[in-house]
Amino acid sequence: IEIYSLHVDCKVTSRFAHTVITSKIVNRANESQEATFEVELPKTAFITNFSMSIDGEVYPGIIKEKAAAQNEYDTAVSQGQSAGLVKITDRKLEKFHVSVNIAATSKVTFELTYEELLKRQLGKYELLIKVQPKQLVKHFQIDVHIFEPQGIHFLETDSTFMTNELTEALTTVQNETKAHISFKPTLDQQKKNPELGETLLNGDFVVRYDVKREATAGDIQIVNGYFVHYFAPQEMPVFPKNVIFVIDRSGSMTGRKIEQTRDALLKILQDLRPEDHFSFITFNNKVVEWKNSLLPATEENVASAAALVQTLTARGGTHINGALQTAVGMLEQAEGLPERSVSMIILLTDGQPTSGERNVEVIQENVQKAINGKYALFCLGFGFDVSYKFLEKMALSNGGIARRIYENADAALQLQGFYQEVATPILMQIEMQYPENSIEGLTKNNFKLFFEGSEIIVSGKISDELELLPVEIKAQSHTSNLTLTEEANVKEKEQVFQNQKYIFGNFIERLWAYLNIQQLLEKAISAQEEDQKALEAQALDLSLQYSFVTPLTSMVVTKPQQQEELANKPTEAG
Repeated sequence: IEIYSLHVDCKVTSRFAHTVITSKIVNRANESQEATFEVELPKTAFITNFSMSIDGEVYPGIIKEKAAAQNEYDTAVSQGQSAGLVKITDRKLEKFHVSVNIAATSKVTFELTYEELLKRQLGKYELLIKVQPKQLVKHFQIDVHIFEPQGIHFLETDSTFMTNELTEALTTVQNETKAHISFKPTLDQQKKNPELGETLLNGDFVVRYDVKREATAGDIQIVNGYFVHYFAPQEMPVFPKNVIFVIDRSGSMTGRKIEQTRDALLKILQDLRPEDHFSFITFNNKVVEWKNSLLPATEENVASAAALVQTLTARGGTHINGALQTAVGMLEQAEGLPERSVSMIILLTDGQPTSGERNVEVIQENVQKAINGKYALFCLGFGFDVSYKFLEKMALSNGGIARRIYENADAALQLQGFYQEVATPILMQIEMQYPENSIEGLTKNNFKLFFEGSEIIVSGKISDELELLPVEIKAQSHTSNLTLTEEANVKEKEQVFQNQKYIFGNFIERLWAYLNIQQLLEKAISAQEEDQKALEAQALDLSLQYSFVTPLTSMVVTKPQQQEELANKPTEAG
């Protein structure tokens, strides 16, 4: 089985990435064989299309509601044979895998399309392409076209498999608003050594960039009656933080996990600012407070905390409820905290609650009642024994986010990376306001916190007669209450994209649908049951209308001989 051509074609228009992977395979044997197509794609992406064409006959993937697809599939396949086509493979990726039997000398072309909105983290966007052809490929090519009307501020390409020879196959052409990155290694450049047929191409191909930002009230872009508004203020004073680290030291954290936690916390302590206040609570079946109040992050206090962190050992049960209640109590009773500051609790745990209150629903209720919208709760789940669903619901119900920490060599870096994302809050209570009577289907437009290096994105549909789109942003900064205004001329904004040859049609409308689905699904996690059903129904309608494989839809892939397989979107909560 020979892959004679593999092309990754990615177009990024204003942070929205549209990737098409085409693999052409020929069976060189004189008998039929399995041809396999395997792609790892970012978890944040939605597959939108897949097809196989075998000797000119096309077999498309069809996106349906998950339950309906499952029923059809169960009838078509006797139990025990079904194999899901998509699995989570690591913290950033999931794998799409399909194989088909092809006759001697036959050819098959696989084509997979997926889309995602690139998320700004720590001041940059990252486009990740996983490269793993597992053999030498005669025509191998990656093309990345970027068009950012705001202007490209910086651009870099990084790869885990580059050699000096391979670097010669990489070219970048860039002007003010556009970039084209092309990677086209010859057969010789792909070889590990000249004699053997092993390939060097195995790993990550990453493009990172950021855009220029001039307008204080962000940047508005409009295509075919849909707008997107990007807001990422810079150089603002940072809010002091009041942060309580709630650390699990139950028996299951023994060994590598507690070591990595210690390493990460020592680095995080160094990153605290002098105006921050902090404290530690550790828990197994007992809850232990390091000090009974929050302390300013002076050199002395940080050193004393580091000494405690060095001694962390793990044994005993998991009293999550007690630990979180203690943290909230400490913030409630805190005195002398800066008037304008951001209070947060960061929970790190690797297991289920086994001491004190064990019912996760009761814990969620207790915590939400105690926090009462005043503080943000971030939940980090270490490994796969945690109930991620429980942590995710608890974080989203309390103005924070959840993250799974994967148990591998870089776990300490994952923990630090997470902390860096939330280390610099620069705005609170952000309201993005648009004229109510001329905008439909507005995505989320109120945000509790904005961290430096990230970005707020709001999108919606503009009514036909609107000529000027006025925007007002209200927010609190560390030093003042802000009101920022901006007015976008609809016709002028539409012109920006008119003559771009590689814009994929209605991309802002697709971006709007993508963002809407992600937000509806997230909202559903912490909603009451009736609301949950309504939110999921909305997300399902959008997933079907714009053909996205989301957790609510499935793609039915029919192979020759009427054999069916399903591609479902996995989620972190399983």
